[in-house]
Order: sequence, then structure tokens, then C-alpha cells
Amino acid sequence: MDPFLALLNSLSACLSASEVSALKFLCQDKIGKRKLESVQSARELFICLMEQQLISRYNVDLLKTMFKSIKREDLILQLEQFIEDGEANAPDEQPDLEERRLQKVVIEVICENVGRDWKMLMRKLNLSEARLEEIEEAKPHNLRERLFWSLRTWQKLKGKDAKVTDLIKALRGCNMNLVADIAEQKLSRLNTENM
Repeated sequence: MDPFLALLNSLSACLSASEVSALKFLCQDKIGKRKLESVQSARELFICLMEQQLISRYNVDLLKTMFKSIKREDLILQLEQFIEDGEANAPDEQPDLEERRLQKVVIEVICENVGRDWKMLMRKLNLSEARLEEIEEAKPHNLRERLFWSLRTWQKLKGKDAKVTDLIKALRGCNMNLVADIAEQKLSRLNTENM
């Protein structure tokens, strides 16, 4: 099962009938009246919100706002944990701690320095057009967020095979040598500090 759908299922199970009613009330301006009346569970409500493209694995802001309104901070924490964990990859499928630390530095450099050509870089990293479009639709007005989520998706797909060297190689392959140089300088500084 898709990790995001599994999360929504789990969140749905935590909500009482009165909380579901409150969430439905909060969605009156987002979902048609007839459709909203037919919704019986939080799971059905979440599916409606996904169909309207108001929530996705890359965009949980609306859910956070709704959970805050019904004072369910615990559910907000679950959402944030899901995002922080890169959508709940099993630990043995993730790169080691040092590699993740290095990736974080390079991803930050990429997000700060890669502009309109972000898709070219993601294609070099073998992200599919469908994924790129999904990310673009979820974050239409924020290039930095698109880059961040694209790179998180790449990390998730590659798992423990995600390497900083692949990011640098992809940057150079796209003639983004300046960005690659900045990333290598930061990595070099980080390695020097840790000696």
C-alpha cells in the first residue's frame, strides 16, 4: 500500500465521529455540498481532498490546519514525522547516517542555487515525468519546494543506493558546474571540520 494512503488510513482510525463532522464543516468551501453530505468517514473525506488536489504526499498543509482547528496536535505530529522520515522508509533501506548528513548539505546547496532547469537535473537523476508533474502540481508557486520534494523523492526511490556522488555527477551532467563546485566546497569544509 502507498505509504501516504496508509498514513491517511491510520489518521482516519484515530478520529471520532464528532471530529469527522468538524473536519467536514471545515471543508464546506472546498468540497461540493452533495459530495460532502455523502462522506461518512475521515478516510472518505481525505480521498475527496486528494481528488480535489488539496492534499497529497507533498502537500499536507491543509490537513495540518484542519487538525489544529480540532485540537489534534498528536495527528499533526504524525504528519510531520511522516514527512521528516521521508515517508517512512525502513531504516535498512536508507543510506547510513554520514551519507544522509552529506546529502542534506548538497540538497540545501541545490535548493538554493538551481533555478528553472530543475527538471533537467531531476531527469538526470532518473525521476519520471509523472512524478515531476505531480510535484509541480502540488507546489505550483514555489520552485525551492519543488526541488526539495523532487530530491526527497529521489532519495526515497534510491534508498540506500542514494549517494552524494550521484547528485554531483548529475549537476555536472547538466552543466551546473558552479552548483557542483559550491556543493563540493561545502562537503570539503564539513569533512575538514570533522577531522
